[in-house]
Amino acid sequence: MTGNDVLKNLSEYNIWANQTMLDVFSKLPQVPNNSLRLFSHALNAQAIWIARITGTQSPVKVWQEHNLEELKALHKNASYKIAELVANADEAEFNRLIDYTNSQGNKYSTRVLDILTHAFNHATYHRAQVATDLRKNGYTPPNTDYVTYVRELMGQVF
Repeated sequence: MTGNDVLKNLSEYNIWANQTMLDVFSKLPQVPNNSLRLFSHALNAQAIWIARITGTQSPVKVWQEHNLEELKALHKNASYKIAELVANADEAEFNRLIDYTNSQGNKYSTRVLDILTHAFNHATYHRAQVATDLRKNGYTPPNTDYVTYVRELMGQVF
């Protein structure tokens, strides 16, 4: 399995996990504010990294908050676009350095491969925070573990 295969798997998992979280949000009488804030941040970060990779203007700010409908639209754009970037990248693209300034004003230069790996890991981290917040507010969070995704793909239920 190549690095590209791993990132392709992670990009597809990211789509599934984000959609799984949105599906749970859609069934709640009210999504807790902190859950919305954290999930907004996770999707915003994906959109920001996409903009850096593609040399475009980000449509969102790092901690910009969204309602459920806005999150669904952002997911459709960001989660699928980042998967498209992975699918279309070759070795040269994965190793291309991206120069950018972060939200604190610090300048960095990072490989596309590392940015993509970070984006997926970052989303997983914040989905876990959302799960904790949902539980704290009396709701049952979804299981968005990678292995759960793999098991669902293979038709296994545990």
